[in-house]
Amino acid sequence: MTTTAQIDTPPPETPLHTPSGPSTGRLGDRVFLGLSRGSGVLLLVVMAAIAGFLTYRASIAISKDQGNFFTTFDWLPSQTPPVFGIAVLLVGTVISSVIAMVIAVPVAVGIALFISHYAPRRLATTLAYVVDLLAAVPSIIYGIWGALILVPYLGGLNVWLDQYFGWTYIFDQTQPGVSRNMLTVGILLAIMILPIVTSVSREVFLQVPRMNEEAALALGATRWEVIRLSVLPFGRSGVISASMLGLGRALGETMAVATVLSPSYVMSLHLLDPGGGTFAQNIAAKFDEANPLGRDALIASGLVLFVLTLLVNGAARLIIARRKEYSGANA
Repeated sequence: MTTTAQIDTPPPETPLHTPSGPSTGRLGDRVFLGLSRGSGVLLLVVMAAIAGFLTYRASIAISKDQGNFFTTFDWLPSQTPPVFGIAVLLVGTVISSVIAMVIAVPVAVGIALFISHYAPRRLATTLAYVVDLLAAVPSIIYGIWGALILVPYLGGLNVWLDQYFGWTYIFDQTQPGVSRNMLTVGILLAIMILPIVTSVSREVFLQVPRMNEEAALALGATRWEVIRLSVLPFGRSGVISASMLGLGRALGETMAVATVLSPSYVMSLHLLDPGGGTFAQNIAAKFDEANPLGRDALIASGLVLFVLTLLVNGAARLIIARRKEYSGANA
């Protein structure tokens, strides 16, 4: 007689707890989820409120403007009919920020690499502390230093640039005088954003996996080759983010620019000539004395600065997203 052994198949195990959605779980998790979600929503509401306020007040001013808001070079909101334009302010804001970035970013990356990979530990700690301290200096202090020290001593540099590089047009000084020009503003902004870019870049470079550097050294790479092949590719996205933080401060800097610049509404690409202006400096200088329509015009220029900042940060996010797959950060 043949017997067949019956094999009992155990029933499938049922999980002790099956989450059915965000509402289940511990009380602390639900509270933290609600607070996090509320914070994100609150941020969007604040941004939307700022954009709505700026757009509403700007529409009032632009509807009464008798000139072209984007191409007119005059700023006369108090006359009848009112005329105001942002062409000079837009060009001045962009030029001063570009000068600051061109000067500050390479120097900041070099300082960050020196602190993170070259300097002895004690010296690196001291330099890092000094850099972080410079980032906390108020803007008005930089402005006073720039007006009393930077402006007088840049006269010789302006003469030298005009003598040897005047043929480039941008360094052709057609109005000799005090160095209250866009080049001085760009240099001052570069000094101001240097600590921010350096601090963030330094922290990014310190996150490079030690294994990658040791492997490159074991294969016979020099210190510079290790930095070029391992450190810089890993920290590329972080350096871009640090640069955008610095650019954001350069675009919106107010008191330091107002202290060292002689504003005027004459558009010129001669960086050594006095004059020019930026959005933030113009708003700070004229807001108290402006009439209601003039304040709406200043708010309209603030809206342009707001949009410009959003575009810069959006472009940075796109660059970081495209470069991320080539970085060692996600390896």
